[in-house]
Amino acid sequence: MAMMKFGFGQPLTRKEDDALLRGAGRYVGDVTPAGTLHAVVLRSPHAHANFRITDLAAAKAIKGVRLVLTGDDIADLGPMPTPGVLEGVAIDVPFYPVLARGVVRHVGDAVAFVVADTLDQVKDAADAIVIDWQPLPHVIGAIEALKKGAPQVWPDRPNLSFETSDGDEAATKAAFARAARTVKTTIVNQRLVTNYMDTRGVVAEYDGERYTLTLGSQGSHIIRDIICGEVLKKPLDKMRVITPDVGGGFGTKLFPYREYALAAVAAEKLRKPVKWICDRSEHFLGDSHGRDNISTATIALDENNKFLALDIDIVADMGAYLSCYAPYIPWLGVGMATGVYDIPAAFIRLRAAYTNTVPVDAYRGAGRPEASYLIERAVDNTAREIGVAPDALRRKNLIKPSQLPYRTPTGKVYDSGDFAGALKHAQELIDWKGFDKRAKLAKRAGKLRGIGVATYIEACGSNGPETAQVTLDSDGGVTVLIGSQSTGQGHHTSYAQLVAERLDLPPDRVRVVQGDTDRIATGAGTGGSSSIPVGGVSVDRASRTLADQLKELAADALEASAGDMEIADGAVRVAGTDRVISFADLAGHPKATPDKLTASRDFSTDSPTYPNGAHIAEVEIDPETGKSEIVAYVVVDDFGATLNPLLLAGQVHGGLVQGIGQALMEDTVYDPESGQLLSASFMDYAMPRASDAPSFVFETRNMPCKTNPLGVKGAGEAGAIGSCPAVINAVIDALDRAYGIRHIDMPATPLKVWTLINRAKARAA
Repeated sequence: MAMMKFGFGQPLTRKEDDALLRGAGRYVGDVTPAGTLHAVVLRSPHAHANFRITDLAAAKAIKGVRLVLTGDDIADLGPMPTPGVLEGVAIDVPFYPVLARGVVRHVGDAVAFVVADTLDQVKDAADAIVIDWQPLPHVIGAIEALKKGAPQVWPDRPNLSFETSDGDEAATKAAFARAARTVKTTIVNQRLVTNYMDTRGVVAEYDGERYTLTLGSQGSHIIRDIICGEVLKKPLDKMRVITPDVGGGFGTKLFPYREYALAAVAAEKLRKPVKWICDRSEHFLGDSHGRDNISTATIALDENNKFLALDIDIVADMGAYLSCYAPYIPWLGVGMATGVYDIPAAFIRLRAAYTNTVPVDAYRGAGRPEASYLIERAVDNTAREIGVAPDALRRKNLIKPSQLPYRTPTGKVYDSGDFAGALKHAQELIDWKGFDKRAKLAKRAGKLRGIGVATYIEACGSNGPETAQVTLDSDGGVTVLIGSQSTGQGHHTSYAQLVAERLDLPPDRVRVVQGDTDRIATGAGTGGSSSIPVGGVSVDRASRTLADQLKELAADALEASAGDMEIADGAVRVAGTDRVISFADLAGHPKATPDKLTASRDFSTDSPTYPNGAHIAEVEIDPETGKSEIVAYVVVDDFGATLNPLLLAGQVHGGLVQGIGQALMEDTVYDPESGQLLSASFMDYAMPRASDAPSFVFETRNMPCKTNPLGVKGAGEAGAIGSCPAVINAVIDALDRAYGIRHIDMPATPLKVWTLINRAKARAA
């Protein structure tokens, strides 16, 4: 069968966009059942303090107030759990209460949950709660927390949450002993606040038997299983979780949060719907943050500049509590520490620290951006220190196609790729050889011009298992039920394309249902760029099975052999004839029992996919202001196979802008003296705008994945993984050419760049 007008590889525009652009989307904020009450969370103004609630009477006396919950009221609830611990690593997970009891450990820690008829009333009530605060010593920053004598976040345990390592320490030491040269690089991967369009929220209902939670998430089943099963300690069939439209997630909406359990308890007590919507400032104080590592990488080289070994030390800030997958995030980076380089030996040490800050968890890329940034900055710095061009040092040490499959020192097995080929093509696209001419023109205009490269690889696309159910409906359309969750990626379009590949239906005839634990039996949610590599395989297999079943039905209806049947244009026909039966008629056939009109298939894998590629950024810096402008950006990616080039480009562009934001402007700043979050709003936390991004040149140079049935490699996080090192390497290239400046930590803000330039000028004077 010749496929397909709407199938795999076609650049279809997103079918979901029409409703969203017309304002017809349905987000949590749009859900307000009759009689809904409103809730707020009272949060700590202190980084660390003992506290005692001394007066609730004034709050409860305010008109419209229905309920005030404190830690004592919900003492029977379980803690917020941490399933993302490391196998074989002893981690004594501290108790993470749904509401703090007697002590708070970061600014924004939850102290009380208040419910009233209106939002104004509930805010007034929260302000009326009287609390006696007794501030305690606090510590900000993982390095400070691990110093001897630092204030303890937890009185019964040290600030060192856990320590582990990977690689071969003895082989690494031996390689360093015979090295001709070693170069050390220390970098800061700063803490970030995940910012999406619609903040988190929940609407909780209770009918006397079951809870129904409507909330924005990256996986309804994950939220149900943890909130219902572990926190509320109820059988899972006592809760339904519905996820409507979601305006961005980036990892942060994958986790359960305190407010979901609190709203459920309040709805049960009041027998009324309870709605909590996070405001933007509260998001900065209450939702998990991302990144926050300080790392040192030392590369050992032989006399020919071949890499012999890599030694890495990582200190990761966990915040005050261990969030859901927090310990696992830096460990993901440990596994990818050697990047795309042929490094015979490596040893990576990881230490995690408690601090009096918001807990840290997965944020777009979850550990892999941190790993890529560290190795790519280290390779660039090494090249400058030994007097070799950064691209030349990379080419000498990149893993060759003939070495694949390649096992890294941390046990990852790269199945496919041409890393040098991607770099070469990216250099051609940006006109690498013409850079010196462009740099001279920029200098005449009073600007500093720099060019930076980053080659990257990541491991993703193995979250699961995921089950897809595909059903032929009575109108001849198809409904797909799947437990992944779109937060803006375009799942409704991409899954429809996979259905089209087998059933040849236009996208508007395919209905995709996600985010409802009553309608969908199981679901792994969306994380780790797994929706297409795992969920897509399930949809493809279920669609193929349904196609075979429909051919059997059609063969009976048309009195022909199933082997002679072919599917085209939403119908089944006898090949080479005009004998045909439409899907709608087939659905009404007497023998079309539900089991013959439905197919379910699942897919799970322990083998991640390894998307990879090369990023090159070209920047101009105004030395009078320190402002950096990205004037050109090229990325060449290997995603194995492209399901939809338009959706893929959107994912890459979005990730690139997030990486640019981290590289040049985003920074989560705590005052070490007070413990206050100084960047707690968009007044103080800079976000990239359209004017901060260039017109990207994006191409794929795909090498099919040998471990995935569709040949695809996860793509959702790649843009954020390669962009930070490419941009910072470009900034440093410009500064090094003009002033010999070879180090700057993210974000390379105008002030930071301007300060370095003026210090260099002063030294030269």
